[in-house]
Amino acid sequence: MKFKFATVLAALLLSSALAFSQSVGADVDKAADKTADATKDAAKDTAHATKKAARKTANATDKAADKTADKTKEVAKDTAHGTRKVYKKTAHATHKAADKTADVSKDAAKDSGDAAKKTGHSIKKGAKDVGHDVKKGTEKTVDEVK
Repeated sequence: MKFKFATVLAALLLSSALAFSQSVGADVDKAADKTADATKDAAKDTAHATKKAARKTANATDKAADKTADKTKEVAKDTAHGTRKVYKKTAHATHKAADKTADVSKDAAKDSGDAAKKTGHSIKKGAKDVGHDVKKGTEKTVDEVK
C-alpha cells in the first residue's frame, strides 16, 4: 500500500508540476502579448507626439519666417523713406547752391561789365586826350613850319 500511495502521490505531484508549468507558459504568453500591446501603444503615442511636435515646430518656423519677412519689408520701407528724404534735401541744397552760383555769376558779370565800361571810358578818354594832344602838336608843328 505504501507503494501504491507513493505512486499515487508521485503521479499527483507530477501532474501538478505539469499543470503548473502549463500555467506558467500561459502566463508568459499573456505577459508577452501585454508587452507587445504596450510597446505598440507606446510606439503609437511616440509617433503621435513626434508628429505633433514637428507640426508645432513647422508652424513656429513659418511664423518666424513671416515675421522676418515683415521686418525685412519694414527695413526696406524705412530705407526707401530715408533715401527719399536725403534725395529731397540734396536736391534742395543743389538748387540753393545753383541759385547762389547764378547770383554770384550775375554779380561778377555786372562788376565785370562795370569795370569794362570804366575801362572803356578811360581808354576813350585817354584816346581823346591823346588825339587832342596830337592835334595840338600837329597845329604847333604847322604853325612853326609856316
